[in-house]
Amino acid sequence: MSKNRTILAAAALLLCGCEGVQSALEPAGPHAASIARIWWAMFWGACAVLLLVTSLALYAFIRSPQRRERTRPDRIILAGGVALPVVTLTALLAYGVHAMASLRTLAEDAIEIEVVGNRWWWDVHYLGEDGEVIRTANEIRVPAGRAVLLSLRSNDVIHSFWVPSLAGKMDLIPGRTNRLIIQADRPGVYRGQCAEYCGAQHARMGMHVIAERPADFSVWLDRQRAPATVPGDESMLRGRQAFVQRCAGCHTVRGTSEARSAGPDLTHLASREFIGAGTLPNNRENLLAFIARTQELKPGSAMPSQGDLDPVALESIVAYLESLH
Repeated sequence: MSKNRTILAAAALLLCGCEGVQSALEPAGPHAASIARIWWAMFWGACAVLLLVTSLALYAFIRSPQRRERTRPDRIILAGGVALPVVTLTALLAYGVHAMASLRTLAEDAIEIEVVGNRWWWDVHYLGEDGEVIRTANEIRVPAGRAVLLSLRSNDVIHSFWVPSLAGKMDLIPGRTNRLIIQADRPGVYRGQCAEYCGAQHARMGMHVIAERPADFSVWLDRQRAPATVPGDESMLRGRQAFVQRCAGCHTVRGTSEARSAGPDLTHLASREFIGAGTLPNNRENLLAFIARTQELKPGSAMPSQGDLDPVALESIVAYLESLH
């Protein structure tokens, strides 16, 4: 019974590793599907090699001494140690090279987005045809069913962009721009992660790609072009004033201060699902905690904790940020 439970537990762990919010084996786009097919082909190819090699090993153990004397060992070595690996690996290599060609195919109507890696957050720029740049952070909205060309670079150390359900990994290297094509076939939220160790908060450098229907994406993009709305409530006005005094040195809210790039653009913060590069859901409680206790929730980040703010000022800043849709 104990052995059976162990086998079942191992099987459950194996199956759990093949699904979830960050699984390359649950593709949601054509490029991720190509990668998944390559993986499965290599998996079954490896299984075939393992089965054949194990069979040869068992044959060597169980055959009789008389048959061992009659068998030429060089034939077994050539067949199992040379011919089998060469044929299998050559076939897998040829298939992989052929399948990888599809990962470089870019549709003519692809949109272009620039993603800049910082320790430990993502700066996202939507590039318009007339030189327009719409800046957001840590979340990438895309139209479902349409290819997206990502231009990837880093401001500090090497990062790696990886949204397993949509594409493979691509490094962000200082002084170099790499490009990656992603596409989501259906609306949904697809989590990604920095896949290259980049310092203390590497594990909390996540991101989300949110695929929407094309009409919904166009509405969202139009809203992102607009500056922040002017608050009409007196408490929010106090919050905006406190934000400009305490936060505008690093963060930009278009329409209230000069553009800053040390921290994420917060012009439309309330429209985002998460804060802290995927660390926490975007809600009032988490905003209060993240502002007051930044170094507890994300130690080592460039943003200092604002625990010295009086509760009224902190509440007013959060109320102002919640109005930034």
